[in-house]
Amino acid sequence: MFILGKLFLLLLRPLIWIAIIFLLGIISKNPTRKKRLVLAAFLMLIFFSNPFFFRLLAKGYEKKPVVLAKGEKYQAGILLGGFVSYNVKKDQAYFNESSDRFIETALLYKTGHINKVIVSAGNGYIVKHNFQEASFAKDRLVELGIPAQDIFTDGLSRNTYQNAINTKQICDSLHFTGPFLLISSAIHLPRAEALFEKQKLNVSSYPCDFITENISNNFWEDYLVPSSNTLYNWDLFIKEISGLIIYKIIGRA
Repeated sequence: MFILGKLFLLLLRPLIWIAIIFLLGIISKNPTRKKRLVLAAFLMLIFFSNPFFFRLLAKGYEKKPVVLAKGEKYQAGILLGGFVSYNVKKDQAYFNESSDRFIETALLYKTGHINKVIVSAGNGYIVKHNFQEASFAKDRLVELGIPAQDIFTDGLSRNTYQNAINTKQICDSLHFTGPFLLISSAIHLPRAEALFEKQKLNVSSYPCDFITENISNNFWEDYLVPSSNTLYNWDLFIKEISGLIIYKIIGRA
């Protein structure tokens, strides 16, 4: 099911369909059909690479920034994985573009908003290996001065549903009742929050790594110029929307 899920998400990527439609147009022997298919592929590329169209549709879904009040405290911060990449050949792990959630977790602990940290992050790669993102994150948090006894890890989760299941088990074993701060990318949190609430965990979302909020007030670049990064953002957005719908259909969210 894990592998099938990965393949399903691959087929939902806009660039895959743009390439398929373009290739069908190229090999078509019907001049009218060829022209229509190539034009359709071109228009789809313009749409899915345009930052304005993406922000227009995704802004209402992505969680908005949260500012915690002075003295606002949570029993634990639940840090979800996806902010570390692993090079199998070099056996080396490194922070990626989603590492904002790791930084925010450390700051939340240091400023007293969370008393404990639960890192739920295993190995989300199709090919299994021994690397566990949670262990890597815990080591880095300890290096930043957070006591090891205040950090609990789930290194077995391979997706967000397993994050919720395993975190619930950790909280029950430690007799943690919450409230908890659920820390992840803003585009990921609507789906994650639904899964964690289904497990009866008292969570509040703390969004990081914003996509629709990262506007530099440059009209030309932010709204008009096609962007390959916007194509990637569409992959994330479609993944989250489809995942949430599927989880709700099967009763997991």
